[in-house]
Formats: sequence, structure tokens, C-alpha cells
Amino acid sequence: MKYDLVVVGSGPGGYVAAIRASQLGMKTAVIERAELGGICLNWGCIPTKSLMKSAQVLDYVKHTEEYGVKVEGATADFEGIVKRSRGVADKMSGGIQYLFKKNKIDVINGFGKLKSKGVVTVTNDKDETQDVEAKHIIIATGARSRELPNLPQDGEKVIGYRQALTLKKMPKSMLVVGSGAIGSEFAYFYASMGAKVTLVEYLPNIVPLEDEEVSKQLGRSFKKMGIKVMTNSSVESLDTSGDLVKAQVKNKKGEMEEHEAEIVLSAVGIAPNTENIGLDELGIETERGRIKVNDHYETNVEGIYAIGDVIETAALAHVASAEGIHCVETIAGEKPEKIDYTNIPGCIYTSPEVASVGMTEKKAKEEGYEIKVGKFPFSASGKASAAGANEGFVKLIFDAKYGELLGAHMIGANVTEMIAELVLARKLETTGHEIIKAIHPHPTMSEAVMEAAAAAYDEVIHI
Repeated sequence: MKYDLVVVGSGPGGYVAAIRASQLGMKTAVIERAELGGICLNWGCIPTKSLMKSAQVLDYVKHTEEYGVKVEGATADFEGIVKRSRGVADKMSGGIQYLFKKNKIDVINGFGKLKSKGVVTVTNDKDETQDVEAKHIIIATGARSRELPNLPQDGEKVIGYRQALTLKKMPKSMLVVGSGAIGSEFAYFYASMGAKVTLVEYLPNIVPLEDEEVSKQLGRSFKKMGIKVMTNSSVESLDTSGDLVKAQVKNKKGEMEEHEAEIVLSAVGIAPNTENIGLDELGIETERGRIKVNDHYETNVEGIYAIGDVIETAALAHVASAEGIHCVETIAGEKPEKIDYTNIPGCIYTSPEVASVGMTEKKAKEEGYEIKVGKFPFSASGKASAAGANEGFVKLIFDAKYGELLGAHMIGANVTEMIAELVLARKLETTGHEIIKAIHPHPTMSEAVMEAAAAAYDEVIHI
């Protein structure tokens, strides 16, 4: 079989690259050893959002009287919630199959390994092999849950995100190690379901990549819902011999504490799937397990490219998709604009949600900017109060000299839907005054963006 392009992996980088390539007239095939859509659609982004929605609905039910509605006897059906999540994932994976058929993309099931410059050997589940030839090859094999030596995962008592999505029964207690997006989302979900949750973070703040004020606000929200948050702390060892896992945790004072839990969820990052795919045999350069590429995602071997979680850029689905599109447009002879990695939005789907783009206040100061900071709390928003969702705020950071929007940081209801406005504003080099003068509809949560900009310039009306 000969193709213009073969993509190894069908996650949000791989399947998007394949579809764009087909649109550009390339004969395209995708090699996939598991479900179409990769980790994101099947074991990450999509099913976790289904769980978050169920947790949110449960929270609504618990507080219906605050809205003047009485509901009695409502309980969480954990098995039903997990089943719904799997159903959503299956539907989305089926959607990728439809898109491939629509765009005349061949799917080759099996494990792909680079054999030579233009050949990938595919081994199926019956150990049968076939060689697939292509003028161009894109590696989009994604990543998996990272394991630490002192936190070995057994898939039952010590688990990664994949097992956390499909537990057979609701645990009474859980210790979550790592408070990035994955750790924080699962901590929120299981606490919402009624588990006693302890969240352990090695760094001084949870969600450590976010602006410090956002991190502290989320920490307060977590503590309010009963999550025990331990920062500047580390899990030193685990004893899984009993019914409960015994974890030795070093706290911020350097003292050892023993914590017991039914389940320990290790959410300490991801590891790229770059082993045993032929990189060494072809001399493809890597660094710390990730593939080195140029600005157009080509490796040091001509005709072989890499995108998504296997390279050094941010491990986000929307980043992988953008890289896939740029890569195939370059292959097709177009001259796409380079991706601006300083303008990538990040979202965490806890409740309250977290969303951000650009520099934190601390980073802007470290870069030497003289800044103006505007902050507007949702407690002053009419729409937020009417919705019963007045936790959080919008925080905007501007360059005082030129009015450039350096960063935007939000925590609150639906902020993951609001962040795109600020991404677009930064893309168009919009100034603070232009945001203020852009009339926002009332009443909406998005008014807080305009008000935060106004606050930075001492023009705010509603606080």
C-alpha cells in the first residue's frame, strides 16, 4: 500500500492532520492500535468532561432549594455516571470513523513502527505484519500516565487517569497525587460524589502553572467542598498490603504523616509514547524522550514529522490539532503562519472552572514589564448572582506602556467558554482601551472581561 501521507496515531493531532491532508488532496492513511480518537476522545478530555457534568448536576440537585425548587430523594448512581461517560466517548470515537470515511482516509489497525525512511511496519493483534509506504510520515503516538518509582501503579489500588474513569464502585476515600488539570479534575469529581479526598501537591500552590491568585482561589473552593489540600508536600512511599493503602506523606513542615485511602490516583504528569517505534533505528533525534522537530514539525530525517505529546510543546489536545494542520499544510507546499506558543489557552474543568492565556502576573514582572492589573469578581456580576455562581474572578494583565494584553486569568462558572475572547484579543493585538470600549452584552458572565479591563485603567463601574 502506498500513500502520500501516513499518520501513526489517531488522537486530536493525528486525526486532524489526516483530515486536513485529505482536504489538500493527499492520499492518506492512519495507523491506530486502539480506539479512533486516541486518549483524548476515549480516555481523557471527553469522558472526563462527562464526569464533570454529572458532578455539576449532582451539585445542582443538592442546592435546588436555593433556586426555589424542592427535590427529594436524589442520589448519585456511580455506575450510571461512568456508563454515560463511556457512552459519550464511544459516540465521539464513532464520529471520527465517520469523518475518516467521509474524507476517504484508510484506517490500518495495529501497532506502527518505522522501518525505513518511507515505510511503516504495522503489526496487528494476531501478530501479522504488513508494510505501508508513504512519501511523508507523521508520528502522533501521544502519551500515557507517567509513573514514579515510589508510586508504582497496579491498576487497582494505585491507579492512573485511565482506571479513574472506569472504577467499578465508588471509593469512600482517595489520595490524589499531583494537582495539575488531571489531578484537580478527578479530586473535584470524586469529592463531589462523596469520597473523602486528599490532594497532595509538591509545589507551593495547586494548579501550579496558573496565576497565584487563581491557584489560591481554587484551593479555597476545594477546601470548602471538603477536599484536604496539602501543598509543599510529597508522597514518599505506599504500603498496599492491607485493605487500605497507607501513604507516607511529607508535609510542608518536613514532617511525615500517614494517610489511608481506598484508592491512590497518581496524576504526576505524562510520558510520551516514543519507545519501540523505530526512532533509534532511523537515527531520529530525541531529547528527554521527546522527538526534536523544526518549526514545521519535521524531524532530522527528511519526510518524517512529529506532533502533539511526543514533542516538547504543551501537551494539550488543541495544540496537537494546530500542529497537525500546520504540518500537513507545510507538506502540501503552503506557507502557514507559525504557531504562537505564547498564546495557547489552558482550561481546567473543575467547579469553579479555571482558564488562562499568556503571562501570569509574576511572569510579566520577571520579564521586566511595567504592568497594569485589572480584576473583577463574579460576586459583583448580576448574571453570576442570578445563576448562583458568584465564586471567582477575571484578572487581566496589561503592558502599561502600550496597553498590550499580556495575560488573562479566570476562575468561575463557564470561564473555559469565555477564554477564547482573550485569545482572539491577544491574536489581534487588542489594547486594554479597545476591550473597554467593546460593548459586552448585559447581563452576561463575559461582562467581567470588560470590567476587569476597566479596573486596570481605573474606569471600572460596578465595584
